[in-house]
Amino acid sequence: MPERAQRSCSTDKAAVGCSAVGPATGRRHRAALLRCLSLLASSLLVLPACSHYQLGTKARLTFATLYVAPVEDRAMVPQAQTVVTAALREALLKDGRVALAPSPEAADATLHVALVGYEREVAAASATDTGLARKFALNLNATCTLTDNRTKRPLFTNRPIRVTRDAYTDSGQLQAEYQTLPELAEALADKVAHAVLDVW
Repeated sequence: MPERAQRSCSTDKAAVGCSAVGPATGRRHRAALLRCLSLLASSLLVLPACSHYQLGTKARLTFATLYVAPVEDRAMVPQAQTVVTAALREALLKDGRVALAPSPEAADATLHVALVGYEREVAAASATDTGLARKFALNLNATCTLTDNRTKRPLFTNRPIRVTRDAYTDSGQLQAEYQTLPELAEALADKVAHAVLDVW
């Protein structure tokens, strides 16, 4: 075959090869483009929904001032009323979303907390005497009620709160429980503060 004819034949084969590959490559590009457009459309649909969602710490409350009533100690835990009340006020002040009022009349809402149960559970026995406990799990149970002072309607009523802390009896059981009370109070106050401030 003449050289010119051979070159022409090679050129024709290359052209055929390119025409066979070209449409497949184009289809892949179009498929990728469609996937990108689909993801973009999905993102545009999701973003407006996300714009209305707020985390608990940024939620807008229906009240700006809060009165914390003295804690009611139905569980008869020594000194718990003072310790838990102080811990509650500290937790709410630390958050900063509400101002604490000196009286119900000066507040938009009132918080009532009642200590309703105090339990000891043996968590670990003494290594020298299995009949004696070396560690107790101390459980403090409470209920809390949040009332809107303007409408006189409760935002929630008797919501149960339970916290647990360990107490080691190396220095004596009573001393261990006395030292653990501030930890129980702080844990309880944090949970109550979340219940109050995470109202949607």
